[in-house]
Amino acid sequence: MEKKADIKTLLQSDELGKEVVVKGWVRTKRGSKNVAFIAMNDGSTIKSIQIVVEINSENEKALSNIHTGAALSVNGELVASTGSGQKVEVHAKNIEILGVADPDEYPLQPKKHSLEFLREKAHLRFRTNTFGAIARVRHAMIFAIHKYFNDNGFYNIHAPILTGSDAEGAGEMFQVTTLDLENIPKNEEGKVDFSGDFFGKAANLTVSGQLEAELAALALSKVYTFGPTFRAENSNTSRHLAEFWMIEPEVAFFDINDDMDLAEDMLKYVIQYALDNCMDDLEFLSKRLLEEEKNKKAEERSMELIEKLRFVLNDDFVRITYTEAINILRNSKPNKKKRFQYVIEGWGADLQSEHERYLVEKHFKKPVIITDYPKEIKAFYMKQNDDGKTVRAMDVLFPQIGEIIGGSQREEDYDKLYTRMKEMDIPEESMWWYLETRKFGTVPHAGFGLGFERLILFVTGMGNIRDVIPFPRTPQNLEF
Repeated sequence: MEKKADIKTLLQSDELGKEVVVKGWVRTKRGSKNVAFIAMNDGSTIKSIQIVVEINSENEKALSNIHTGAALSVNGELVASTGSGQKVEVHAKNIEILGVADPDEYPLQPKKHSLEFLREKAHLRFRTNTFGAIARVRHAMIFAIHKYFNDNGFYNIHAPILTGSDAEGAGEMFQVTTLDLENIPKNEEGKVDFSGDFFGKAANLTVSGQLEAELAALALSKVYTFGPTFRAENSNTSRHLAEFWMIEPEVAFFDINDDMDLAEDMLKYVIQYALDNCMDDLEFLSKRLLEEEKNKKAEERSMELIEKLRFVLNDDFVRITYTEAINILRNSKPNKKKRFQYVIEGWGADLQSEHERYLVEKHFKKPVIITDYPKEIKAFYMKQNDDGKTVRAMDVLFPQIGEIIGGSQREEDYDKLYTRMKEMDIPEESMWWYLETRKFGTVPHAGFGLGFERLILFVTGMGNIRDVIPFPRTPQNLEF
């Protein structure tokens, strides 16, 4: 008996006349009195293979039980297809129904379903063309990122998921405890007594692997983390998740310019990888986007997906300072006519997505990297510039999504870091180890964070971040 063959392999095969075994799920079934045509998909490709079945007295009853969503095993002959759309098809000799799907109950019938509806069916949405394509692209991007860093001499570090520190200093963290929530112990001051908790102190889910990556970089030189991170931010928007994945390289002996070079090179590498390895899925996702936006005005439509990916590859990223960016934005037509939701009044404003997109899509028409932000709007660990006002931060801005990467040169000077932590009320007792690295063989170093789902949003052209992660975690949503 032949082994099961992937549909992707069969569709590319020219071994006509070969006996094959194909297994998968029914997308559609149609036919006449004498013959049935079954479109079958196994997830190996967005394309389905056509199974041709001659109807006779032996198989008529079995065929009547085959509906959209059913799982089949088909034994048959690979032959040249007479229909359009595929070069080969399978003429079935034997069909076994592995799993039935009641057409009155199966929710994914062959018609258009809204993304909102499919979020409620996250246990089944992988079976749709859209979510199959996203899953394959997501896998390809995971592989490309690991390959890029491996090929460039980086070591992967597993940063802890449970932590006693807040890397961002923002305080929006999920707490983890084994204390009895029905009877929480309190100390003399009336505060929670963590001494009897599992770790003997307050514990949280991590918001970033950066601080631990810095420790490793100060011995291994080039490291990166790629792991889940958690933010307890009560934001019910199309851009926020409570659980998401971050890629965070950290490199010793790097300055801000090296950091920008690495970010640009990595982004171009993974986007080229998508174009080289995911074209079937990207072409489908491009058509999906065009269909979704066909009723929008021309100026409101997204850039065509594959053109947008090439837009990133074809240009050097423009590099400007925050001060230059503010001057461009302040003098821009949308700002003067108060078309921005957040009008730029002057230096010190925190840039919003609309400002970032204006710089990329309208002003420069290229990806942009902004550097040297005011220290007041950036994290405590960023390298301070000599002007006393700015830090060596850098954000990479892309069309349609704005910031895709945020990074900086890190402050390696012990006294400056200590002073800044005091100014920002970062507790020294939980961060002593981070400070201590600045006393023992400190060096200039830099790194950045890439939100993986932000990258997948960009590469797939999807509009909502809940649709590019298999099981989204958002406020009031922990279903699957």
